[in-house]
Amino acid sequence: MPLTQIDEKVALVVIDLQKGIVGLPVAGLPEVVDRGVKLVKAFREAGKTVVLVNVSGRAPGRTNAPMRMSGELPKDWADLIPDLEQQPDDVLITKQRVGAFLGTKLDEELKKRGVTQVVMVGVATGSGVESTARSAFDLGYNVVFVSDAMADMSAEIHENCISRSFPKLGEVETTEGVLKMIGM
Repeated sequence: MPLTQIDEKVALVVIDLQKGIVGLPVAGLPEVVDRGVKLVKAFREAGKTVVLVNVSGRAPGRTNAPMRMSGELPKDWADLIPDLEQQPDDVLITKQRVGAFLGTKLDEELKKRGVTQVVMVGVATGSGVESTARSAFDLGYNVVFVSDAMADMSAEIHENCISRSFPKLGEVETTEGVLKMIGM
């Protein structure tokens, strides 16, 4: 379902656009980053909440679970990409799980600002974005997915999320559609 409206109290939630992740071999990632940055700037200009999420570790639990990366991560791995130009009014959420709600103050920060709708962008479509969006949906937020401002290492997973999973959780729109709806 395409986007029908932007709530007065909306937040852009940017998932894992950080140095250690944007360097991964993900098809279309430079364009996704460009669109994400464009949305960040537009949301700030419109006086809307911007949430920047990064991941700095993994959840406690099974230690024998396979990890995608081996060895020690570079020191700046969790640093947000400079293009986002983090501002003092932005909400910064550092997570140690796939989703950005569990184990963080994201819900508290959004509620404090009266946010009723979240617009999702970032990496990866089938993990960080989807997990965060499912929690947002369960918590009662109106969820919007910006289909061309997210990517996954698997094109099949990305397409499945966009065409099958996300329409069950919210509305799916393009960057240009969202920009038009916020008057940019």
